[in-house]
Amino acid sequence: MLEKINRKLVVSCQALDNEPLHSSFIMGRMALAAKEGGASGIRANSKDDIIAIKKEVSLPVIGIVKRNYDDSEVFITATKREIDELLESGCEMMALDATMRNRPGGVMLEELVSYARSKNSAVQLMADISTAEDAIQAEKLGFDCVSTTLYGYTNETKGHKLYDEDFAFLKSVVNEVSLPVIAEGNIMTPEMLKRVFELGAFSAVVGGAITRPQQITARFVEQLPR
Repeated sequence: MLEKINRKLVVSCQALDNEPLHSSFIMGRMALAAKEGGASGIRANSKDDIIAIKKEVSLPVIGIVKRNYDDSEVFITATKREIDELLESGCEMMALDATMRNRPGGVMLEELVSYARSKNSAVQLMADISTAEDAIQAEKLGFDCVSTTLYGYTNETKGHKLYDEDFAFLKSVVNEVSLPVIAEGNIMTPEMLKRVFELGAFSAVVGGAITRPQQITARFVEQLPR
């Protein structure tokens, strides 16, 4: 999958159960629209959505499962249960929360990496990180790539945006690891996308700016005269 998305765009097609477009059928059509627009890959949440998307497009998919657990803040592919669901979905890559936070049930990240590899070594692994230290750990654990997905979404990084200080965080991660670095998180414009590639991003994932119309509408409404 990494070869197919190198220097290209991945579109995140996700809608949680409290969002207007929550539907595996709709996500499949959204993925088709992304493909027709030139996307080279899709990022999707849940086994059902991925299966629906694969019926619509032949693009490779980065799969995740978002699930809340009472004993942990980690909710992106947090346990073996989510890994099993993704392996059943047929996705080419799965993304795991690779932060240093405690995981549900006390399971260790390296245990999940080993489990995923033993089940299907052909499925590549993406580390969703929030700090440069997370990225360094992910490289040691044998992930295939890292993504800046969780920067700004952990207690340690809350309030930060990927584009702060001309993508300073992205620059730091690119300099710290030899793994492919995927830029993801608050890439809102084509100009921002161009910039992350100038700074060394291997690929980029764009979601809300393309596939969440309620957020797109809100940004326009913010500019209305008061």
